[in-house]
Amino acid sequence: MTRRNERFQLIVVAIAVAAFVLAPLLLMFATSLKADENQILRDLGNSRAFWVNPREISLENFRQVLSNSTFPILRYLLNSTVIVVSIVVVGIFVNSLAAFALARMKFRGRDLVIMIVVALIIIPMESVAIPLLLMMAEVGWVDTYRAQIVPFIAHPFSIFLFYQFFSAIPKDLDEAAYVAGASKLRTYWSVIMPLSLPTIATVAILQSLEYWNAYLWPLMVTRGSDARPVSLALAQYFGTPPPIWGDVMAFSVLMSLPILVVYFAFQRWFIQSTIGAGIK
Repeated sequence: MTRRNERFQLIVVAIAVAAFVLAPLLLMFATSLKADENQILRDLGNSRAFWVNPREISLENFRQVLSNSTFPILRYLLNSTVIVVSIVVVGIFVNSLAAFALARMKFRGRDLVIMIVVALIIIPMESVAIPLLLMMAEVGWVDTYRAQIVPFIAHPFSIFLFYQFFSAIPKDLDEAAYVAGASKLRTYWSVIMPLSLPTIATVAILQSLEYWNAYLWPLMVTRGSDARPVSLALAQYFGTPPPIWGDVMAFSVLMSLPILVVYFAFQRWFIQSTIGAGIK
């Protein structure tokens, strides 16, 4: 009986936490499907804000957002996609290769390099934003994709995640690959990386979230819509008076959908990675 009570309590807590986390998403999706702005404002004070009558569902807010020439959201979504995909894809290769060298190769100063990587994790972006901006201006990268991609390819936290995972892989696999004639690079690509799908998924999700929602740095290095990401466009759209809540929520939905797709695509490996980390 005690176990049943404990299980029931855990289920109740899990449902409460899930409801707390999902409430903003439900509010956003429900509001985006309501065409009547007055109805939206009336519903905000009660539970009707979290659902919409099926007979009143409207895509008018999405039409308004997509047809707004002042804020070309499709262009902003394309910009964010190019930036995030470039950082994630190139970053996985660069960071995993650096972690492989730290975990599998012995060289003088390796422990010092690992300490520096760990120390870099706690340095906030705000502390280096101004020097980095001056560097971007010096090389003429302001208002370009490069200014939003190149500085963030090498990621200390991703290197540390890969390093932790690679260190747990038995080195017998490396030795077997060397006996078969594989070089270190071949071992990294054909032996270590196929075993690292959970870590790759974790890094992809975390970096996608971080750079899809980036605000400060894009605000500093972009001037127009040519390279501006969708996160910055949403802030500007919300700040344009008067705020039309249905349109703002529709804009938010369009911004959130791609990152939700990324999470659901990699969730199996992400959960596997977190469970493995807990067991360790």
